[in-house]
Amino acid sequence: MQEFAFPSPSVVADRLRERRYLADDRIAQVVFLADRLGKPILVEGPAGVGKTELAKSLAGVLERRLVRLQCYEGLDESKALYEWNYKKQLLRIQADDGRPWNELEADIFSDEFLLTRPLLEAILAPEPVVLLIDEIDRVEVETEALLLEVLSEFQVTIPELGTLQAASVPLVVLTSNNTRELSEALKRRCLFLHLDYPSADREREILLTKVPGLEAALADEIAKLVRSIRSLPLKKAPSISESIDWARTLLALGVRTVDSATIEDTAHVLLKYQADIDKVLADL
Repeated sequence: MQEFAFPSPSVVADRLRERRYLADDRIAQVVFLADRLGKPILVEGPAGVGKTELAKSLAGVLERRLVRLQCYEGLDESKALYEWNYKKQLLRIQADDGRPWNELEADIFSDEFLLTRPLLEAILAPEPVVLLIDEIDRVEVETEALLLEVLSEFQVTIPELGTLQAASVPLVVLTSNNTRELSEALKRRCLFLHLDYPSADREREILLTKVPGLEAALADEIAKLVRSIRSLPLKKAPSISESIDWARTLLALGVRTVDSATIEDTAHVLLKYQADIDKVLADL
């Protein structure tokens, strides 16, 4: 009988909270269903809203190793799945020059010469892992297709070795900043979860959880100010992580209440473009 990690969505939320990750009802439900249905989670949303942190927190909750594939433009099979150790193969060929090719070929295309990359590493792991495929929207559509076999069958086919089936099914989390539309084939294989910037009340709770020593009144001020700033037409709205950094900054400086002078002195912690800083200061 298959064992499941979570008996209910409420347990998901409770256990994530123990890792200082505040999951709302939708997050808890999607994680619960991913566990029950054995499906990957596709988490979309703006940068800095806790997509990657969700995968890290789940690895901690489940006491599993986190295997991370960081996506980027130009990522190919050799960096995502596997490649052969060509130098080592060449040395073996030179050393065994007298052997028939069919024997030599079977020797050099074996596990000894296989260099595993994150996707294959997660498939071959003897114990269940959490596989994080981060910023999947950064890769080309052709590279995205490499993932389909892994995500649907939890297996990898290597022409020289055959099909390698997962020893244990990983919990897979894919993140996307939604910079391009993902393929329907990829989306069909995943449970969808959208994360957005939190409400002021929820951000206040996050700040109090993540910043020890922060007073509730200051957390409330920060949360409301940040929410107001995000409503402006900025080049880059402040993320939750930047909101946390700002709270830590104000705490380190001994600030007990936020005024215009404080914002002017510390806006560079919250905002990453001078044009955005100028716009916020002018607005406030």
